[in-house]
Amino acid sequence: MEAKELRDGQSTEDILVLAIESSCDETAASVVRNGREVMSNIISSQIDIHTLYGGVVPEIASRKHIEKINQVIEQALKEAKVSLDNIDAIAVTYGPGLVGALLVGVAEAKAISFATGIPLVGVHHIEGHICANYIEHKELEPPFVSLVVSGGHTHLVKVADYGVYEILGRTRDDAAGEAFDKVARAIGLGYPGGPKIDKVSKEGNAEAVEFPRARVRDGEYDFSFSGLKSAVLNYLNSEKMAGREIAVADVAASFQKAVTDVLVEHSMNALDAYGFKKFALAGGVASNSALRSAMKEACEKKGIELYYPSPVFCTDNAAMIGVAGYYEYIKGVRSGLTLNAVPNLRLGDR
Repeated sequence: MEAKELRDGQSTEDILVLAIESSCDETAASVVRNGREVMSNIISSQIDIHTLYGGVVPEIASRKHIEKINQVIEQALKEAKVSLDNIDAIAVTYGPGLVGALLVGVAEAKAISFATGIPLVGVHHIEGHICANYIEHKELEPPFVSLVVSGGHTHLVKVADYGVYEILGRTRDDAAGEAFDKVARAIGLGYPGGPKIDKVSKEGNAEAVEFPRARVRDGEYDFSFSGLKSAVLNYLNSEKMAGREIAVADVAASFQKAVTDVLVEHSMNALDAYGFKKFALAGGVASNSALRSAMKEACEKKGIELYYPSPVFCTDNAAMIGVAGYYEYIKGVRSGLTLNAVPNLRLGDR
C-alpha cells in the first residue's frame, strides 16, 4: 500500500473506509477506521417530509438524496479530520432498497472512485445492519446468530464468518417494521409506526387482545405478519361496528407482544438447533424496548450472550456500511465501476 499523508496519530497500518448509505430515506456518510472505530457518522433524515404522506415516497426520497449526498460526505470527512487522500476504500450500499435512492449513493461512490482511484466496495444493506453490532461490541466475533428486523426486512441469519451468511428464516410477506407502520396508521398513531407503538404500548395492557402468532408450516424459522396485521384491522372494524370505544394503548401493546413473541420464539429455536451461544439483534426494530426486554429475558434463561447496537446504529446509517465494507475490503473484494443498484439483492449474493 502506498504511503499516505497521515493525521491525528493515524498509523500506516490503519485502513480508513468512507461509507455511503442511501437505500431508503436517510442520506448518510461515515468514516470508519479498521472496521470498528467510527470517526464520523453523518445522517440527514427525511422523516419529517415523509411523515406528511404517512410513509416513504420513493420519488421524493431520491430527490432529497441528490440534494444532500455531497453535503453529508463533506461533513463526514471534515468531522473525521481526514481528506480523500487518507481514504483506502469507498463502501456503498447497492441493495436491497429503493432503486432510485440506491442509485444516488452508488453513482456518487463510483464518481469518487473514478476521480481518485480509490477502490470501490459494494455492501449489502442487511450485512451492514448485522455489522453495526461490531461498533460498540469490540469483543463480538463470528460465529453467531443474528435477527435483522426493520421496515423492509425480517431475517434470521447464521453468521458463520465475516461476510459469510446463511439465511435460516425470512418473512413470507410483511416485514415486522412494515406491520408496525400499517397498524400504527390504522389506530391513528401515524408514521413512523415503530417508535410510536413502542411509546404508547407502555401505557397499555399487552394481554388485552389475543392476536394470532403465525407459524409457517414449511419454514420453521420463517415469519409471517400479514395475518396479524389483518387480525388487528378486523378487530378494529368489529369494535367500531359494535359501537365500542377502542383502547389504542391496549391494541398497540397486544399487537407489539404478538410480534415480539414470534421473533423471540423463532430466534430461541434457532439458537437451540444450531448450538450457538451468541445472538445479535439488528435493524430499526432492534431499538424497540419490548423486543429488547423480551430477548434479554429469553437469552438469560438459556445462557446466551445478547448483543444489540445503540438506537443510532439500529436505524439506517453509513457507519454500519463502513464496518461491513472494511471486512469485504480486507478479503480482497472490489466492485469496480460496473457496480449497479440491485433493489431486490439477496443476502449472500455478489
